[in-house]
Amino acid sequence: MKKIIATFLTIILAVGMIFPGAVLAVNEQFDNPDDNLISQNEAVEDLMDEVPPGAPTPTGTSYILMDANSGSILMGKGIDQTIEPAAISKIMTVLLAIENLEMDDVITVTASMYAFLPEEYSGDASLGMTEGEQFTVKDLIYSILLTSGNDACLALAITIAGNEASFCSLMNQRAAELGCQNTTFTSCYGASSYLNTSTARDLALILAECTNHQEFTDISRTYQHTISATNLYDASRILSNGSRFISTQEYAYEYYIGGKTGYSENVGYTIAAASEKNGRKLIAVILGATNSENRYRDVIDLFEFGFSSYTTIQLEPSEFTPLYNDTLEQINGVLLNTELGVIDSSMEFSSYLTTTSARTSLGSTNMIELKDVVIDTTLDDQYFNIPICKAYNDGKIYIVGVLHLHIAIKDKVIEKTPEKHSVWSNLRTALIAIIVIIALLLILVYAFYLFIKKNRRRSENDFRNRNKML
Repeated sequence: MKKIIATFLTIILAVGMIFPGAVLAVNEQFDNPDDNLISQNEAVEDLMDEVPPGAPTPTGTSYILMDANSGSILMGKGIDQTIEPAAISKIMTVLLAIENLEMDDVITVTASMYAFLPEEYSGDASLGMTEGEQFTVKDLIYSILLTSGNDACLALAITIAGNEASFCSLMNQRAAELGCQNTTFTSCYGASSYLNTSTARDLALILAECTNHQEFTDISRTYQHTISATNLYDASRILSNGSRFISTQEYAYEYYIGGKTGYSENVGYTIAAASEKNGRKLIAVILGATNSENRYRDVIDLFEFGFSSYTTIQLEPSEFTPLYNDTLEQINGVLLNTELGVIDSSMEFSSYLTTTSARTSLGSTNMIELKDVVIDTTLDDQYFNIPICKAYNDGKIYIVGVLHLHIAIKDKVIEKTPEKHSVWSNLRTALIAIIVIIALLLILVYAFYLFIKKNRRRSENDFRNRNKML
C-alpha cells in the first residue's frame, strides 16, 4: 500500500499538481508565466527595456541612472562603454581615504606629494603644499571634493600605500570588490597622461558606495570650508565648492548629496552625482558631455524623472509570512501519508525592488512559484530553492526571494524539546516494571495452582470410579 501511495504522489508532483490552488492561480492570472518571470539578476537591467514616456535624453557619449538601494538601472546609454572618467576618478581616492584613515589624522607633507605634479594639475586645483606642512585627512578630502585638489589626492595616496602606483593597485582592487568589471586606475587624481578608464555603470557603483559614508555626503554639500593656518603657512585657505548644484542658484538641487565633475580633452565633460529623496537614492553619471552647464541640467532632469516615474519598495519578510506558513502546511499535508516531511525551511530576500510607478499603481500579489517543484518520494533527502515572487497585475513577475526547503524522512526530525527525565520518573518507571513482573508471576502461580487443583480432582474422581467398579 505504501508503494502505491508513493507512486501516486510522485506522479502528481511530476505534473506540477502538488499545489493545485497555487499553480492554477498563476496560470489563470498570467498567460505565460515563464516569459514574465524576472530573476534577481535580470531585474538589474530589465527596466532599461521599458523606459516610460517623456524620459529625458541627456547629451553625452554615455550615461546611466541607477537606483542605489536596489541596484536597478533605470535608464542608460552605452553604460559599459570604456571611457576616461577624468577627475571623477578622485571619488575612489576619497573612498579609500575614508575607509583606511581617521578624519583627524595628521599628514606631514613630503616633496613626492606635490613636486612631480604636471603643470596643468598644480594650479588652481592644488593646495600649494610645502614640504613639512601638516594637514588633517578631513582638510585634504575637503580640498578634493570642493576644489578638485590634485596634490591632496597624492598626499592621501602616498600616506595609505607608500606611493601612487601601489595606491592605484588598491583602487583597482576596491573597484573589483564593488562589482566594477571595466575599470582601471593608473592615476589617483585622473591625469590624462596616465589614462584611467571606466564606465558609467562602474562609476555609479563607486559613487553609490561613497554615499554610504556620512563624511562624504557632508563634505560634498558644504558651500565653503576654511583650512586654518598650518605649521608652515600663516594664512588660512578658503575652499569654495565648485559644484554648481551647491554654488549656483540656477542649478541648485536640494536633493543633491554628493559627487564629482571632471573634464578631459579626450572625452569632454564628465559628471557623477547622487541624490536622495524620501528614502530613495539615485545615482547619475554622464560621460562625454559637450557642455559644462548642460551636464548639470541633464542630471537634474534624470533625477526628477527617476523619482517620479519609478518606485522602489523595501521588501518586508513579514508580509510573506502567511504565504510561507500556508505553503509549508500544504506541503506537509500532501506528504502526510508518506515517510517524508519538511524538517527545515527558511526564507531569504532581496532588500529592495524597483519598478515603474505605473506598474506599482496596478497592484501586486505575493506568490511562491511551485510549478517546478517535483518531490521524489523514494529519496531520503531533498533540498529545494523555490522562487518567492511579487506578481504585478500587468503580468510582470519579479523574483524577490528564495524559499529554502529541506524534505527528508520524518525519523530524521530532531526532537527540539525532549522530555526531561527526573530521578523520580526513572524510579517510577522501574517500580511499574517490577509491579508488572510480580503481577505476571502471581498470575502464573495462580494458574499453576488451578492446574494442580484440577488434576487432583480428576485423580480423585478416577479413584472413586474405580472403587465403585470393584
